[in-house]
Amino acid sequence: MTKYRTRLLFALITLIITVLVGLGLLLGQLFKNYYINSFNERLKIEMNLLTSNIEQNGGLGSLNAEEITRMSTVLNARITIVDLDGHIHLDTGELVNTHIGRHRDIIGEIVRDQPGKQNDLEVGGGYDLHYYWNPIIHNGEKEGYVFLTTKIDELQKAYRQIWWILTISLGMALFVIILLGTRITNRYTKPIESATNVAIELAKGNYKARTYEDHIDETGMLSSSINILARNLQELMKLKESQQDRLTTLIENMGSGLILIDSRGYINLVNKPYKEIFNVERSEYLYKLYYEVIEHEEITLMVEEIFMTEQKVRKQVVLPMEIERRHFEVYGVPIIGINNVWKGILLVFHDITELKKLEQMRKDFVANVSHELKTPITSIKGFSETLLDGAMNDKATLEAFLEIILKESDRLQVLIQELLDLSKIEQHGFRLTVGEVDLVNEANEVIEILKGKAEQKDILLKLVQTSDDALIEADPDRLKQVLINLVSNAITYTPSGGSVEISVKPQVDAVILEVKDSGIGIEKSEIPRIFERFYRVDKARSRNSGGTGLGLAIVKHIIEAHKGQIEVTSQIGKGTTFAIKFFKKLPQ
Repeated sequence: MTKYRTRLLFALITLIITVLVGLGLLLGQLFKNYYINSFNERLKIEMNLLTSNIEQNGGLGSLNAEEITRMSTVLNARITIVDLDGHIHLDTGELVNTHIGRHRDIIGEIVRDQPGKQNDLEVGGGYDLHYYWNPIIHNGEKEGYVFLTTKIDELQKAYRQIWWILTISLGMALFVIILLGTRITNRYTKPIESATNVAIELAKGNYKARTYEDHIDETGMLSSSINILARNLQELMKLKESQQDRLTTLIENMGSGLILIDSRGYINLVNKPYKEIFNVERSEYLYKLYYEVIEHEEITLMVEEIFMTEQKVRKQVVLPMEIERRHFEVYGVPIIGINNVWKGILLVFHDITELKKLEQMRKDFVANVSHELKTPITSIKGFSETLLDGAMNDKATLEAFLEIILKESDRLQVLIQELLDLSKIEQHGFRLTVGEVDLVNEANEVIEILKGKAEQKDILLKLVQTSDDALIEADPDRLKQVLINLVSNAITYTPSGGSVEISVKPQVDAVILEVKDSGIGIEKSEIPRIFERFYRVDKARSRNSGGTGLGLAIVKHIIEAHKGQIEVTSQIGKGTTFAIKFFKKLPQ
């Protein structure tokens, strides 16, 4: 209907435009002819008066320059008087943009050619000049010519006014025509067009669409019938949408990840919790085979088991995710339709990581703290009892035992201090003291602090920087704590004669800090656990070196407080690299 209405309007407007343009061209030509004739008649009269004046005053021999100049000013024209050979006897001056050389040439051509007509038009250089001339007759003989030169600006102004009037008239006519045409076509086509649009919307599933019912005729009956149909369909869809909304709300807010796999193995549904838990996009999973997108072998084997047995399966699995491992309780249910038609599989992932962590943390904390406290306390108690039993009388033994007691006391102090630091960092209201920090300076200070420890094991400790632009917004004390923990660990797990390298690599909006060692390395399966409290890769070596197992946990929390990122790469026997990304401007 829109196309029909548009064609009708277009035909009407085209017809009127054609008529108006033709009328405008006709009127323009008539006005043009009228103005040209009037202009020529005026010039003819003025030229006759000028010629008569010159002839009566004695012809070329007695020209009155002052009088002719005055007449030139009154007539607003240039007067030029020449003899029969084209030599100029008097010229009242040049018009704007008219060069004297070109003026002389035009007059010379006219005198030589002796044309029958007494006017000519010169166009060029952005100006139009009209030349009109008369012969000068004195005593019955032709003595020369008098030329009257004038610009035809008035004609051009008149043309412009005519076309402006025609343009405005045409525009107003078009506006009126479009207005009237639209109202007329709307009157007859709008009801049908509205009914057509509503039918299209109903076909698309929009059952809220309605049409007008303001005519008591065939179009009104059509609109009424369509509205009744739309209301009936809307009632049916409301029931379906209500059920669908309840189901969607349940699936998207159930708190557990959910995947729906069809009978062919293609994933048809991934809910919001699953997307958030596994940090994936729906587009990466939907309508793809489950074994192509699910990376965890335990899950794919579980799906295969359900496909083969058609029985419910429930398992607890541990899945590595980035730098940590997460515990899930997975329910797998086969979907059997009417007449035992196989529909697919539903997998539900309950994240029980926090429960497992709390349980394990409680066990680890009791065991580790008990052990960490027991060892130095036992040593302190044993050596104290030995001293009290008489060993304190031996000065050498006394000094040795007191040094051991002091060392164990320091170990206790470090353990308690790191426990306090970790507890403070993990508190909800923990805040950083942010300032401008130069990572290169911080790295140099840490090297100075740990240089002695590295020299004891003959380990080369060095800094590698690619640029001096390593300024970031950070807490300098916490940043130094991170560096000390990482470099100290690297020295501890690097055998004698090895190397520990600190690298500072500025980027556009961030700085990458790397601590690389040539130590014993870490098993790939252990990397997600190294940031857990009291976890040790080599427990014997850590305890002998005075480690508490809390350093990397503190490092992780400090980096997260800075909105940074940490990655770990390692090869057994070749070494480990910790790469930390700090943003130059601390994200809010």
